[in-house]
Amino acid sequence: MTEGKRYNLRCFECNAHHSLDYQGFNCEKCGGLLEVKFDLTMKTRPWVHRPLSVWRYEELLPVEKYRSVVSLGEGGTGLHYCRRLGKKLGLRKLRIKNEGENPTGSFKDRGMTVAVSRAVELRKKTVICASTGNTGASLAAYSAKAGLNCMVLVPRGKVAPGKMVQVIIHGARVVQVKGNFDQALDSVIRLTKEHKGLYLMNSLNPFRLEGQKTLAYEITDQLAGIAPDFVILPVGNGGNISAAWKGFGEFRELGMTRGTPRMVGIQAEKSAPIVRAIRRREVRLTPLQNPETIATAIRIGSPVNWAKVLRAIRESKGIAESVTDEEILEAQRDLARYEGIFVEPAGAAPVAGITRMIKNGTIDRSDLVVCVATGHGLKDPSIADRIARSSPTFDVEYGVSLSRTVERIS
Repeated sequence: MTEGKRYNLRCFECNAHHSLDYQGFNCEKCGGLLEVKFDLTMKTRPWVHRPLSVWRYEELLPVEKYRSVVSLGEGGTGLHYCRRLGKKLGLRKLRIKNEGENPTGSFKDRGMTVAVSRAVELRKKTVICASTGNTGASLAAYSAKAGLNCMVLVPRGKVAPGKMVQVIIHGARVVQVKGNFDQALDSVIRLTKEHKGLYLMNSLNPFRLEGQKTLAYEITDQLAGIAPDFVILPVGNGGNISAAWKGFGEFRELGMTRGTPRMVGIQAEKSAPIVRAIRRREVRLTPLQNPETIATAIRIGSPVNWAKVLRAIRESKGIAESVTDEEILEAQRDLARYEGIFVEPAGAAPVAGITRMIKNGTIDRSDLVVCVATGHGLKDPSIADRIARSSPTFDVEYGVSLSRTVERIS
């Protein structure tokens, strides 16, 4: 682990500098979000000879000492060439970055390894988050590894069972809030202000987003320095798309790639405040009071990182698009049946968005498109069970010839 790295903490809005020991998550001057800024004048690229992983890029991550690192082997996920699905959709160069291959089954592990490592450096004992499922599952696992106390606030009755099992099995304390995710997050923010011993681990925490930016580093390295034409991600709280855009920008500044992709944010039709803001060219986000979608991971009406998301999409000349729940489920089935990749509904949303963008001429058949599938399908088994029940099966008695059944299937 390289010590003495050159980075600082700045306000995303007014650029005011803050001490690295500052433990708030909003600018003291203007109230804006904070971000970690690295000095990118380094002359060497020592990571190029290391295996693909989050910590491959340790020189670009804000953890000082090797003994502080809390890792479960995250990152290094596959960038899969999807020839069959691409042919169906009308794309020649479609890639899926399958973040379901991470230790707890979602992209959240990239950020959590860095954020929990930061908590260890700050000598925190208790960490806390609000979650629709994946954040809580990831935080619970990394907290267990680090020996930290963990509290997870979830909207009551609105978290997929597969995710709740992960939170509980790792020993986190679960608090169910009678409300939606946005209200659970508001509760967490108030608690961390009232109890200084609690360390907030939602994507307001800029150190968590530093881990998530490695998604962009990996995509660039897996494509041998070629920048995709489009990178498409589902958008809930907005940390992932903004972190990825930061990562692509840093690699361009380092000379690791010449260009950057257009960033595309996909939201569910009834949970789409970012899409509305982009289409209306708004400078501020208007929260959505009662977001609804089958894709629970992006059922968020007031994304805390909205300012970073709007800038990422606009700076990259990108797009925000909404899709229906029906389109999401169709994309989930297609990804599984054409490419053998099983993702949760939110992870299928980018594939659903491709169809719309091809129809309206935004994406060309020859474009290099990377979709980020954010979580494994077993994260939300209720949806998988619904699909399984609607699929045909063939029943035969033991010992009875199966030849006729085989003929029907083939």
